[in-house]
Amino acid sequence: DQPVVPAGTPGHIGWHELYTSDWKAAFDFYSEQFGWVDAGDFDMGPMGTYQTFTAGPESGGGIMNKPEQIPVPVWQFYFNVPAIDAAAKRVTDNGGKILMGPMEVPGGSWIVQCQDPQGAHFALMAPVR
Repeated sequence: DQPVVPAGTPGHIGWHELYTSDWKAAFDFYSEQFGWVDAGDFDMGPMGTYQTFTAGPESGGGIMNKPEQIPVPVWQFYFNVPAIDAAAKRVTDNGGKILMGPMEVPGGSWIVQCQDPQGAHFALMAPVR
């Protein structure tokens, strides 16, 4: 057995986010598969509802209906970093792009969504600066 990695460990996934066509149906499906528990939702105005979930004390994420600019449902993973500004600079210094952020999000974190030089999307999250 692998030991559980403490929450916030740099280089590990700290948040899981699903952009889908029907967030309610997706939440029901994954809850049945993995025992996810409703951790609350909030209204994001024109962007719709953001449903959060937990799958144990060290795992969490959110589900929302995908914006029009995302052509198909997709998972986004947020990797933990110690400092968001330094991490965003490493992305651009090494040929990646910043797509959104850095921005503060509810819950006390900063995020930035990125694209690597090959075109794959990923995101980073850090504690409040």
